[in-house]
Amino acid sequence: MGNLIVLAVLAYIFYSVFKSYARYSDYSQKAFKDFSVSPEALRKSDLGLFVALVAKVAKADGKVDKLEAQLVGLLFDDISAVFPEPSKTKDILKQIFNEEKENLNNIQELADTLGQAIRRDKAKQQQFMGFLIQLAFIDGTVSQSEEDILQTIAEAFEFDPHAYHAIFDQFEKMMQNIKPQTNIEDAYKILGVSKDDEMGTIKKAYRKLVREYHPDIIKSQGKSEAYMQEATAKTQEINQAYEMIKEYRK
Repeated sequence: MGNLIVLAVLAYIFYSVFKSYARYSDYSQKAFKDFSVSPEALRKSDLGLFVALVAKVAKADGKVDKLEAQLVGLLFDDISAVFPEPSKTKDILKQIFNEEKENLNNIQELADTLGQAIRRDKAKQQQFMGFLIQLAFIDGTVSQSEEDILQTIAEAFEFDPHAYHAIFDQFEKMMQNIKPQTNIEDAYKILGVSKDDEMGTIKKAYRKLVREYHPDIIKSQGKSEAYMQEATAKTQEINQAYEMIKEYRK
C-alpha cells in the first residue's frame, strides 16, 4: 500500500515544485484579454505548442497513465484560466493533447518552433523543461523513450545542460525522500476529520485544504522559495493522508 500512496501523491507534489519554476508574467489574464480563442490560434501559441510537447512526453512509453493524466489536468486548469474563455480553451487544449499524443513524428518540428519563440527567454525555458521532466518522472522512472524526447526538446530550446541535470537531480532526490504515513489516526487528524465521518465529508475537507495550501500558478508569482517549499510539504502531507484513508476504507 505504501508504494501506491507515494505514487498517488507525486502528481500534486511535483506540480507544486513546478510552480516554483513558473513565472507567468507573460501568461496572465491581462496579456490574453484580447486573444481570440480558436483551435488554430491556440495551436500556434507558445502554450499550445507546449501542450503538444507535453503530449509527446506523456505518451512516450506507449500510454498515458492515471498519474500523468492527473498532472496534465492540473496544467490544463492553470493554462485555461488565463484566457478569455476558460472552458472553451480547456476543451481545445484537450483536443490538441489527444491528437498530438498519437503522433510522434513531428516532435522535432514542434520543439524547433517553440524553441525559436522562447529562445531568448530563459525563464520560460526553465518553466517548460521543468514540467516536461517532472512529467517523465511521475510514474516513478524515466524510460529511454522519454529521455530521448526530452533531449530532443532541450536541444531545440538550447537549454543549459547543467540546468537540465539539476532539475533531474531535484526530482530524483524528492522521490527518494518521500515516505508514506503509517498511522491512520494521524491521517484523520491532518485532514481535521473523524474516523466516523462519511467519505463525502472527508473528501470535502481534503479539497478545502488542497485549495488552501496548493496555490495555482498565477497566484504563486513572486512567492519566495521558502513559501513554495512549505506549500509543497503541506500539500504532500494532505494528499498522503487522504490517499491513506481511501486505501484504508477499501
